[in-house]
Amino acid sequence: MRGPLVVIGDTLLDRDVEGVVNRLCPDSPVPVLDETAFADRPGGAGLAAVFAAAAGGAEVALVTALADDAGAARLSCLLTAAGVQVYGLPLGGTTPEKIRLRARGRVLLRHDRGGAAGEPGPPGDAVLRLIAGASAVVVSDYGRGVARQPAVRAALAATVAPVVWDPHPRGPVAVPGVQLVTPNESEARELAKVPPGGSRLATAAQAAQGLRDRWRAGAVVVTLGGDGALLCSAGATPLMVSAPVSAEGDTCGAGDRFASAAGLALAGGAVVSEAVQAAVGAASAYVADGGVAAALPVPVRACPPVLVGGGERIGAAAAGAVVAEVRAAGGTVVATGGCFDLLHAGHVATLQAARQLGDCLVVCLNSDASVTALKGPDRPVTPQGDRARLLAALSCVDAVVVFDESTPDAALGWLRPDIWVKGGDYATGVGDGPGLPEADLLRRWGGDSVVVPYLDGRSTTDMIAAARGGRRGTAPAGGPPPGPATAVEPAGSSAGPAGPTAEGAR
Repeated sequence: MRGPLVVIGDTLLDRDVEGVVNRLCPDSPVPVLDETAFADRPGGAGLAAVFAAAAGGAEVALVTALADDAGAARLSCLLTAAGVQVYGLPLGGTTPEKIRLRARGRVLLRHDRGGAAGEPGPPGDAVLRLIAGASAVVVSDYGRGVARQPAVRAALAATVAPVVWDPHPRGPVAVPGVQLVTPNESEARELAKVPPGGSRLATAAQAAQGLRDRWRAGAVVVTLGGDGALLCSAGATPLMVSAPVSAEGDTCGAGDRFASAAGLALAGGAVVSEAVQAAVGAASAYVADGGVAAALPVPVRACPPVLVGGGERIGAAAAGAVVAEVRAAGGTVVATGGCFDLLHAGHVATLQAARQLGDCLVVCLNSDASVTALKGPDRPVTPQGDRARLLAALSCVDAVVVFDESTPDAALGWLRPDIWVKGGDYATGVGDGPGLPEADLLRRWGGDSVVVPYLDGRSTTDMIAAARGGRRGTAPAGGPPPGPATAVEPAGSSAGPAGPTAEGAR
């Protein structure tokens, strides 16, 4: 493959709530579900991207719209954990959510929330370059506006990569010239305006040929559930691809599995008929193996919430509200990150300098688990709840979000700050020293990264050592002299004992 597989479309937050039903509601004859567990996962285009990443062998990037709310923060965590590179477009409104209430493997009710779709913002140059350099593109349209965005459509029309278009009845027509359109039966009939009547295959063929002609697509394949799929190309007898296995089960996500498998096959050099056969096999096996609950890789199902609450300035809701307000006013969003284990004057100087660069400052704070993984079992000294509250109490900090991973990539992919600030001696800003590890991530949305000075001699590690009766960097009596000054961790240092970390400040 010459480039990544790029998935473009609307992403939703899906949640399966599992429970047991042992009684009816006393004031209405409906079952009462006692919740026993739940699992979050990306839905829509996000699910198609996760399936592609889970297949292995391909770099997968997702172009989608992300709102400034907790749902989008959760999605960024799940997608990053699944190995998907997220290129977020601005999105007004809230993240759409689909909640399925289940008992004994059966869906009792689906609860949708999120309201009307917001208008996705335009893509940056990094997104346009991504589409131009893709090995294949999968458009997973869920009718919420990403596939309708004019600059995205222009980039799709210009790319030489094969394009798979998974349509939605509320979405736009496919860009002319796409290689493969993948509606299911009901979508094909509705999109092609085929009247009822006739056999199943005849109706599917009529809808596919009509849609192919109207949309000027290379081919249209109509998925037929457990029976396989019908492929219609120019001037050819339709090709019926039967499912290799017949299975009854949860079909949620089967269309996304089909489209992602077809896109991967085309990216690998397959012709359209071969890609359809691969997609039928993948979707059939997906349903036979238990559907979405069994298909997602463990890190996605087990991913902890990326951000936690705990105060009016703490958590995804608080950060999202601040960022949305600043962006609406045309302001500059600044973010920084770190452990901030023992808050000291060096930290405050770094935070004050960061705040002066824009109109709000969001601090991405390493969770207790993240700090322990980075620094060892005796850290942190101060639990994350206290660290978050201390930071939020500073006048220069507008919001605090807590992340569990070793790097703040998921939180940054959601926040999309205009400026990312590092404090300390990670880089000096001059010469040929190493660049900031987050720099490539920020380029996805046109953000910049900078380093601000630190107060020399301030170090959390030294403070802990002094409190325990010693001083890091000071030789005991009769011992060797202290090492060079760089051995001391100043405020904002990013060079931990195992090399650079995500910790913008100690």
